[in-house]
Amino acid sequence: MISDPLILSIVLFGFMFLLLFAGLWIGFSLFAAGVFGMFIYDLNLPPVLSIWDKIGSLMANSMYNSLNSWSLTALPLFIFMGEILFRTKISTKLLNGLVPWLSSVPGKLLHINVVACSLFAAVSGSSAATTATVGKITLEELKKRGYDRQLALGSLAGAGTLGFLIPPSLIMIIYGILSDTSIGKLFIGGIIPGVILAGMYSLFIIVRILLNRNLVPQLKEKYTFTEKIKASYELIPVLFLIIIVLGGIYMGVTTPTEAAAIGVIGAFVLAAVFKNLSWENFKSSLTNAVKTSCMICFIIAGAGFLSQVVAFIGIARALSEFIVSLGLNAWMLILIVGFMYFLLGMILDGISIVVMTLPIVLPIVLEAGYHPLWFGIFLVIMVELSQITPPVGFSLFVIEGISGENITTILKATFPFFIIMASMVLILLLFPDVVFFLPSKKTVLFIFHCGVLL
Repeated sequence: MISDPLILSIVLFGFMFLLLFAGLWIGFSLFAAGVFGMFIYDLNLPPVLSIWDKIGSLMANSMYNSLNSWSLTALPLFIFMGEILFRTKISTKLLNGLVPWLSSVPGKLLHINVVACSLFAAVSGSSAATTATVGKITLEELKKRGYDRQLALGSLAGAGTLGFLIPPSLIMIIYGILSDTSIGKLFIGGIIPGVILAGMYSLFIIVRILLNRNLVPQLKEKYTFTEKIKASYELIPVLFLIIIVLGGIYMGVTTPTEAAAIGVIGAFVLAAVFKNLSWENFKSSLTNAVKTSCMICFIIAGAGFLSQVVAFIGIARALSEFIVSLGLNAWMLILIVGFMYFLLGMILDGISIVVMTLPIVLPIVLEAGYHPLWFGIFLVIMVELSQITPPVGFSLFVIEGISGENITTILKATFPFFIIMASMVLILLLFPDVVFFLPSKKTVLFIFHCGVLL
């Protein structure tokens, strides 16, 4: 039996890596790691209560809490929408409409992942749904057109996490409530860092293509302005879908879940218009949507159980208290806190990280002189990092499920975008005004609140 939470975290982390790289299903690996953690921890249970009783109680409670969410119903709906669109001509039309405009930009259609993820993140509010929906539409189409597979996978994984910086952001809402920080200011404060991060992704793609032009198709096509305008008509179906889904949310008419249902109906309408609405297409879309949704929900349930085990045995609290005991200066403190979140991101989901650590970490950070608004954006980006941090990186697992690639290939493809996101953390540290600039403008705040009221 092990009673030291720090030693326990190392053992648990090693066991999970062993299971994942042995090829065990991700959901099973998370549940198994949680059960293993309970067995090796010194529980000191009374004789009448067995360890299996405690495990069963924690598992039932965590699975119910993880999956009993109305907002989670948006996830299978958006995935279903993506499956329908994948089997219609809309993905081809989307790329055909953008080819003339992006043909002269190094990277061409590889930038579509960054743009599409930014748009869908604002619709779904879910990193998993964004990654799954956009990935279903773009990955196969990029592969058919001869684009580099690794850049396509990596850009999807990196851009899929932008949902946490784009309102409505669940992480920002939770942080705002727990820290008593203005949620409106948090939303606005994340805009510039989000734009910078998306720009850095696109800049990396451009640099990679300039260094190796064989990563994209070598067709040299020139388009007149008239041809570009004509090609833009291909984007009308996509714009139609974006308007009916996004418009309802931002006008306050629909919730994200209702918007997802409308999106499914819109996808069916487009499928009928394009004459792709066959029984086989419908059956394939529904079957794959169920498989992908079950895969993601199984991971969420496993992560929820593991999070409860980690909380029960005190790993997060032990790490936080250990950092407090070091007595560091402000710079070293925030770097150590960031490293702690990086480690926790390997074994916990983002919401669990925020809820479990914030009551301990926030007072320390504020006492060191950091502003709660700045720390909120810093924390959001660290949670974004956790989405592409092995072994519990939801975005990695979603991409594995929809692309058919093995996890090692996806990790290799994602690593440069992980470094870019880590660089964004350094930018926040060196230039904190990127967070404060927009929230300090009264006009911006007024326009934002008017939009919320509408």
